[in-house]
Amino acid sequence: MISEDKRVPVTLLTGFLGAGKTTLLNHLIRDPEAGRIAVIMNEFGDVGLDHDLIEEATEETVLLKSGCLCCAILSDLAKTLGNLIAKRAAGKVNFDRVVIETSGIADPGPIVHTLATDYQIAQAFRLDGVVTLADAATGMKTLDQQFEAVHQVAMADVLILSKTDLADAFDLTRLEKRLEGLNASARRIHADHGSVPVGVLFGLSAMREGVTSPDVDSWLGMSPETAKTDPLSGLSGFSAKPAAPAAFSPSIPATHDHRITSASIEVTDPISANVFDFWLDTLIALKGPNILRMKGILHVEGLQYPFVFHGVQHIFDAPVPLKNWSGQDTVSRVVIIARDMEEADLKASLEMLLMQPKKGPASKELPGGMMVETIEMPF
Repeated sequence: MISEDKRVPVTLLTGFLGAGKTTLLNHLIRDPEAGRIAVIMNEFGDVGLDHDLIEEATEETVLLKSGCLCCAILSDLAKTLGNLIAKRAAGKVNFDRVVIETSGIADPGPIVHTLATDYQIAQAFRLDGVVTLADAATGMKTLDQQFEAVHQVAMADVLILSKTDLADAFDLTRLEKRLEGLNASARRIHADHGSVPVGVLFGLSAMREGVTSPDVDSWLGMSPETAKTDPLSGLSGFSAKPAAPAAFSPSIPATHDHRITSASIEVTDPISANVFDFWLDTLIALKGPNILRMKGILHVEGLQYPFVFHGVQHIFDAPVPLKNWSGQDTVSRVVIIARDMEEADLKASLEMLLMQPKKGPASKELPGGMMVETIEMPF
């Protein structure tokens, strides 16, 4: 019997200054379908929550009439999360999930690292997804000028386009194409005056027991909702990288976009464990600091079930075996988004997963009868 993951899901809400994160939170807190939420805000002095939502406020916590609560990051995120889980265990507060709103210039990476590497935190919380807001009215200029905004887009599982009513159709189309070029695997949602359906914000990660094949496809950006215009995309091999629209701005060139590279691969047959381990160890050793996100589903030779995995730089969550997997296919899918890495190098690395260990004369027998197979590399 599969044990239920009782850790609290955490949604990371990011986006550059003025993108509308707090407006979205105000709508979210009002929505009865959202349940009880603990909201953690980086800049507590700029909470901006509607006054009629607030029941009681202290130096560290704002209690909300909806039953949710809002906390400030104290000395660090781990301390704030630790305090929350202690109060929950003591029956002082009650919440079903956590939403962390970052500051507008924050890098989401360190927060993801905290959730994965702090032992106490990792026992109580799990990352449910990264939601990034992009301002449709000023998004192009922000991406031109601020690499932090580009980084936030690249890290996203879902991109929420805010203030679409303030952008004309042509500018909105250009922005969407640019966002797709930076992160083709992220689903894009248009907010309605700062509001989006709760369902698009939660349940984003496939790193949990009981996920279905459509859940995994959606997580990897391969669902029908995120299908690309290229009719061959997603069938096999690498998904085509969309061509960047020319002349994003007549005055300020898009100097940051080229620093972000993404690639994906599908491998039809189960992959040798030796091949996968060698590929991952090599990539992390050479390019670990530049791997913004890596995620995938892997079918390994000799294993009954596939598993899903997720990593940021050299930090990886524990892989989750899909023991109730009902899918009949054995296709492994891997998506990588990297920084300052040539697209050709990223693709060549992924092609290692297509290799098979060379058997026969190249195999070596070690003391104790263990056989080691030589892996042929593509370069």
